[in-house]
Amino acid sequence: MNQEGSPKRRPFSLWSQHPAGPLLISRSESVFNLSYLDVMKPPANELVALLIAVSFAAGLNLYATVATLGLLAHAGVLTLPPALQLLDSWYVIGASAVLFAVEFFADKIPAFDLIWNALHTFIRVPVAALLAYRATASLSPWEQLAAAALGGAIALAAHGGKTAVRAAVTPSPEPLSNMTLSLGEDALAIFLTWFAVRHPYWSAAIVSVLLLVILLLAHWVVRSIRALFRGAERELVK
Repeated sequence: MNQEGSPKRRPFSLWSQHPAGPLLISRSESVFNLSYLDVMKPPANELVALLIAVSFAAGLNLYATVATLGLLAHAGVLTLPPALQLLDSWYVIGASAVLFAVEFFADKIPAFDLIWNALHTFIRVPVAALLAYRATASLSPWEQLAAAALGGAIALAAHGGKTAVRAAVTPSPEPLSNMTLSLGEDALAIFLTWFAVRHPYWSAAIVSVLLLVILLLAHWVVRSIRALFRGAERELVK
């Protein structure tokens, strides 16, 4: 309790508490009791909700998502599971921030953004699946594989939806619309990651609506992804 008598907000944790004490608490208190590792289970509902939102964010902008997760962990807002502790390393945060800066500009250059996004189809989706797999390390192997498949599928849907919208805007002769769309994607990825930590269920609900829209427009999304690779191929052979 703080001085005003209101309860102090605890950092979001992917780990539930054991009756004998917490497995992992805030970074400032850094306690990791290995003797409880085999009996601890993450809160399944919150974990699934968080993974849904973070996977979607990774499909939009992987580097912004990873950097945001690392910074939130450092700020004590988020407690990462042991298998993802690497994300709060300043080396990982720094590398993600640099790559985010590169993508920030690359994604706003006409023609080059086609090549960039085509290549990142093979980066965003597998890494999102890997994050989901590692985040569920305390679950059974089959549950981990299911989480990885879900994370990869959601990231692919987000990436495909982004590509479809970009394909509709790219033919515009003025660059402002493309730049505005790219800024919106970056902001949405960062917001979803932060919001998922604070309100995992609401963030999952938002992503569910977006996924429903993408599903309804699935045919257009598939055509846009094919057009993305054809456009990238044309740019490479020029």
